[in-house]
Amino acid sequence: MREDSAKPMGQGAVMTPARAFLIAVIGIATFSMMDAAMKGLVLATGVYNAMLWRGFVIVPLAALIHFARGPAMPPPGVIGLHALRGAVSLAMGMLFFWGLARVPMAQAISLSYIAPLIAIFLAAILLGERVGRASIVGSLAALAGIGIILFGQSRSDLGDAAMWGALAILGSALCYSYNLILARQQALRADPREIAFWQNGFVLIGLLSASPWLAVVPPSGQWPAIGIAAVLATGSLMLLAWAYRHGEASYLAPTEYSSFVWASLFGWLFFGEHVSPWTLAGALCIVAGCLYAARRKPQPFAEAEIQNP
Repeated sequence: MREDSAKPMGQGAVMTPARAFLIAVIGIATFSMMDAAMKGLVLATGVYNAMLWRGFVIVPLAALIHFARGPAMPPPGVIGLHALRGAVSLAMGMLFFWGLARVPMAQAISLSYIAPLIAIFLAAILLGERVGRASIVGSLAALAGIGIILFGQSRSDLGDAAMWGALAILGSALCYSYNLILARQQALRADPREIAFWQNGFVLIGLLSASPWLAVVPPSGQWPAIGIAAVLATGSLMLLAWAYRHGEASYLAPTEYSSFVWASLFGWLFFGEHVSPWTLAGALCIVAGCLYAARRKPQPFAEAEIQNP
C-alpha cells in the first residue's frame, strides 16, 4: 500500500454522492470547453498534430502537478491500468476530434451519448455495481432526447463529410463507454494527479510513434490555443478522476448528458452553429434524465476506504 494515496484527506472524511455528482458536471463543462478549443485546432492543423502538440504541453504540466508532492512509483498493476486507459483514450480522442471537425458540436455530443448508456450496464458486468431504477429511467429519458435531436438533424443535409464524421464519433463512443469503466477502476487505485500524468504520458508516447511521418510544427499563432486546450484537458481529467474516486460509475455516467448544453453554447459562441428547436427539445429531455438519475441515494463513499496495492 502506498501511504501517500491511502491516507484520507481528513480524519473520518466522507465524500457525499451529491458532491461527486456536482464535480463530475463541472468536469464535463471543462471538457466541453476543451472540445471547442480542439475543434478550432483540428480545423487548422489536422487531428494528429492538434493532439500531438497539445500533449507536449499537457504532459509537462501534469508532471509539475504530480511530482511536486514527491510521489512513490505506482505498482506495475497500476502502471498497466494507466497504459490501458491511455491506449483507449488515444483511439477515442483521434476518432472523436476527427469527427468533431466535420459535424456541429451539438450533433457530435448527441451521438456520443451512446457511451454512458453502455457504461451503465458495463459497470454492472465488469464492476459488479447495481444498476438502479433511477439510472435506467434517467438514461431512457436521455435516449429519447437523443432520438428527437437525431430526427431533427435528419431533416437537414450536412453532406458526406458529416456522415463520416458521425461514424467516427460513434466509434469513439464505443471506446468511451469502456473508458468510463476504466476511469472508475483507475480512480480507486490512484489519485487524480497521478492519473493526469501517467494517462497523458501514455497518450503522448502513442502519438510520438507516428511523428516521423505526420508531425508538423504549428505556426506561432496557434500556440495560445494549444496551451488553453492543454490546461482545460488536464483540469477536466483531474476533476472527473476526483468524482469517479468518490462515486460509482453507474451513478456518475448520466452527468455526461450535461455536455450537450455546453456543446450547444460553445458551438454557437465560437463557430456560429445554431441549435434547432428539435435540438432544444432533445436537450430538455437529456437534462431531465440527468436530474432524475441524480435522485438515486447510494451509500456515502469514504475516501479512507480507498486503498492501493
